[in-house]
Amino acid sequence: MAEKILVTGSDGFIGSHLVERLVADGHDVRAFVFYNSFNTWGWLDTLPADVLDDIEIFQGDIRDPNGVREAMRGVNQVFHLAALIAIPFSYHSPDAYVDTNIKGTLNVLQAARDLETERLLITSTSEVYGTAQFVPITEEHPYQGQSPYSATKIGADRIAESFYRSFGTPLTIVRPFNTYGPRQSARAVIPTIITQLLAGKEEIALGSLTPTRDFNYVLDTVNGFRRIAESPNTIGEEINIATQNEVSIGEMAQELIKQINPSAKIICEEERLRPEKSEVQRLLGSNEKIKRLTGWAPQFTLEEGLAQTIEFFRDNLDKYKTGIYNI
Repeated sequence: MAEKILVTGSDGFIGSHLVERLVADGHDVRAFVFYNSFNTWGWLDTLPADVLDDIEIFQGDIRDPNGVREAMRGVNQVFHLAALIAIPFSYHSPDAYVDTNIKGTLNVLQAARDLETERLLITSTSEVYGTAQFVPITEEHPYQGQSPYSATKIGADRIAESFYRSFGTPLTIVRPFNTYGPRQSARAVIPTIITQLLAGKEEIALGSLTPTRDFNYVLDTVNGFRRIAESPNTIGEEINIATQNEVSIGEMAQELIKQINPSAKIICEEERLRPEKSEVQRLLGSNEKIKRLTGWAPQFTLEEGLAQTIEFFRDNLDKYKTGIYNI
């Protein structure tokens, strides 16, 4: 049944894909984009005109409670994805992460409570777990704030939990593991590798190669959000979206080198290394809960997802600054 849905962070990587899918599914979508004087709508600007015609754009700032409340008025469901996510940037600008990730989420929660929003999804991150203490990482894994970014996401999650327990707010905390694919920010590791290779660089600058990650193709992540929102069994739950497979950064880099330029070599740059105690060494998520509650399962193999991602960056390389370290 068609719903009136608000997506915050709709101008970003995952948000733009989610908006596109919700429109395709026949929903009435309001897209919350970050207000700017250029009147740009981020990645939504790249969607086909017939898709954009079906989207209601709301320009605002997630840190502003009045704008958030107005954006949420009259909608049935809210997918809250707006956040600051770059870990290196959080080292020197933690205040911005507190304001955006914690206060922004609080603004959404308070509006949802007052407006009696029917369904709310709060976006978390696998970074809240820190380095795996056991694998696969279930939703019962301890939290560890290994960066200001992850600490603010832990705080946002716990405030969301309190609204469910205190006020019965019908919400779910959705915890994607490492999502990749078309439109991803250049500060993430897979676009970092791909854009350097496509720019013809023979030496690919990276940070640590030993950490492992559980990589989700973006369309699988979007499908996870949809399945969670559609299920009455997920209210009040925290749910991983994970493939339950892991690959090291070094292995990922070698696979991309093999596909794009086999003669390229990896070099380690000091500025790309996280502080030792901040680096998350291992992420391997359990997807037992999401499968049990929603029937979700990943549809794309890593090879299929990487091929589509490379194709996107090959067609859009001019949008990325390949010669600098993006944080």
